[in-house]
Amino acid sequence: MPSPAEARGEIRAKAAELGFDAIAFTRAHLPEEARERLARFVAEGQHGNMAWMEARLEQRAHPRALWPEAVSVISLGTSYAPAEDPLGTLARPDRATISVYARNRDYHDLIKGRLKRLGQWMAHRFKGSDLKVFVDTAPVMEKPLAQQAGLGWQGKHTNLVSRTHGSWLFLGEVFCTLDLTPDHAETDHCGSCTRCLSVCPTDAFPAPYRLDARRCISYLTIEHHGPIPEDLRARMGNRIYGCDDCLAVCPWNKFARAHSEPAFAPRAELTAPKLTELAMLDDAAFRALFSGSPIKRIGRNRFVRNVLVAIGNSADPALRCIAQHLTEDPDPVVADCARWAAERLAE
Repeated sequence: MPSPAEARGEIRAKAAELGFDAIAFTRAHLPEEARERLARFVAEGQHGNMAWMEARLEQRAHPRALWPEAVSVISLGTSYAPAEDPLGTLARPDRATISVYARNRDYHDLIKGRLKRLGQWMAHRFKGSDLKVFVDTAPVMEKPLAQQAGLGWQGKHTNLVSRTHGSWLFLGEVFCTLDLTPDHAETDHCGSCTRCLSVCPTDAFPAPYRLDARRCISYLTIEHHGPIPEDLRARMGNRIYGCDDCLAVCPWNKFARAHSEPAFAPRAELTAPKLTELAMLDDAAFRALFSGSPIKRIGRNRFVRNVLVAIGNSADPALRCIAQHLTEDPDPVVADCARWAAERLAE
């Protein structure tokens, strides 16, 4: 069995070979500060209707509650830094703005595959050890773990910021029974900058390092079921799936090089799609367009609801007929949003 230092070096080299851009090590334990922040977030109801966060709070706050055998965590990052301005379509009200991470294949599939290959290699290389891999779909506090491992720090927008990759890292973890020497935690380098806070269209940050998901466009367009609160709709502009504003304005992005992963390259039909075409998707057409995309999981009805908010914000009377047509949609949430959009365009 190699020494802890040798094991770290071999794991780091293999992970880089598999395409990971950032690799670091930490203990399977989180500091009290991270656990308290999570508990306050849930206690104040700022998680909205993401009931799973409350249901699995203990596992999220304590890695060993998720898997008692875990000793070390390998935190891995994959850059998805865009080559083009992610906010470029915001000035085109007849088009939709989709978060850059969702303009092609679902990143979960790619990273989970890489994690599994790394895990298979580790199981063969370090006989007698055990491991589990995670990528965003389990109750893992991946951002605090990544900060503790030294990949970056949680900025004032609560997302991870890397001095090398800016705000553009997909994260994944390998929990393992190997006793690996941890890296040093990263310190905060936000300084006095508040760009990410002031740019938020819906004022979703009640204070630096605190997010109220109930006001966050990413939450509203992806996780939120039912009608979007009317007082927030006009602030959403043409953002129909996710929001990159707070990520895109971070000054640390100037050090990030555009990714070279083909699976992350934006599909032409999702870079600046027409609202008129998206609004008329039925369920079959929606599934066909977003096959293999993370957008598929929200379903046609929630997606068209989002598109109608953008139509209502377009200030284009020519789009009113589409909104009017969808007031007869069988889904009551879609029909409600269509009525709002039609009335807004008639003003």
